[in-house]
Amino acid sequence: MPLFSIIIPLYNKQNYIAATLQSVLDQTFSDFEILVINDASTDNSLAVAQEFNDSRIKIINHPINKGLPASRNTGIDNAGARYLAFLDADDIWKPQYLEKIHELIINYPEASLFATKYVEIYNNSTPIELSHQVETGMLDNFFVQNSIKSIYCPSSLCIEKVVFEKVGYYKDIYFGEDIDLNIRIHLAFKMAYLNESLVRYNFHSENQITHASMAGKSRIDFDYYENAYPENLSLKKYLDFHRYSMAKRYRRSGDFKTYKELLSKIDLRNLNKKQIILLYSPPFILQFIIKLKAFFHKKGINPTAD
Repeated sequence: MPLFSIIIPLYNKQNYIAATLQSVLDQTFSDFEILVINDASTDNSLAVAQEFNDSRIKIINHPINKGLPASRNTGIDNAGARYLAFLDADDIWKPQYLEKIHELIINYPEASLFATKYVEIYNNSTPIELSHQVETGMLDNFFVQNSIKSIYCPSSLCIEKVVFEKVGYYKDIYFGEDIDLNIRIHLAFKMAYLNESLVRYNFHSENQITHASMAGKSRIDFDYYENAYPENLSLKKYLDFHRYSMAKRYRRSGDFKTYKELLSKIDLRNLNKKQIILLYSPPFILQFIIKLKAFFHKKGINPTAD
């Protein structure tokens, strides 16, 4: 039985999956299996993945497209290892990633969650380093340390498999499935963190967001967690930040009903002045800011408009 199961959901990433798989095969720590969950891709993604001749790679095919959460859940169900590392099909691990995660496992036996810092890539731009100063070691309070910008991304997260037995799997929601899982796992388990960027996290443009693309799509139930943990003020701040981020997206898309619904639940004391201004800005201003951010991203600069 390998120590790690690497879960790679795959849907129409023919231009990325080869580099992603190669980044796993190039790891300095080699005790792993790779589970590629082909979610009924309609391009050549599956053919590219099948070109790799390595016994550690297992391809599981969904007969119909089920979405990202379901693909990750299929990986969890089929994983044979104690530790599950997640990697999106367009992201890249540095060769030392699994080795460093293994060191966290050894050095922090009280932890069941493990993660590293990452760099952001926008349309093949210069990698952008995160500016946070979270030290290596056990996290003190995830919700406080992630109230502005996530200190890890989905592809820099490793979870002990027993965690899912207690908190459940990824929920089938379109917006916020990672936020939802983060809440559940951090309410119940401890995380060891490495302040070293070992993952290239590929962002795609937000410029094409429209009301049609968001209409009718399910989203995380922020109210459930607020009502379930009314005394957890750090969780409330975390929820309000993500309400704010999501409300801006709905406002940009023209869905003012959902925007107002999210806005009504935000305690503005949990936002800074810049965030409050953006929250009430008209859609054309928010669209302009997105374009301005894209300009800076191409130059390897993150203007941190959030």
